[in-house]
Amino acid sequence: MKTKLTPEDLEALITETTFYSHGTLTMCVLDLKGGAAVVGTSNCIDPANFDKEMGRSVARQNAVGKMWELEGYACKTRGFTENA
Repeated sequence: MKTKLTPEDLEALITETTFYSHGTLTMCVLDLKGGAAVVGTSNCIDPANFDKEMGRSVARQNAVGKMWELEGYACKTRGFTENA
């Protein structure tokens, strides 16, 4: 029986990554196997400090953070088998 969820497990669930920008707000939508999606965001206080790639990185990290919560719960409720 598998007893640990790994970053590789989460990455394997992602089918598409899309970024949207609105000023200094960056959104990352991760489409997942099974049809679900999670969204992560980042925002810069000072437009003079805005860095597009940093915004994308932080937004994606936040979206993956939501996946940890959701997948952790899903694995726990289904007994965390090797096929999870």
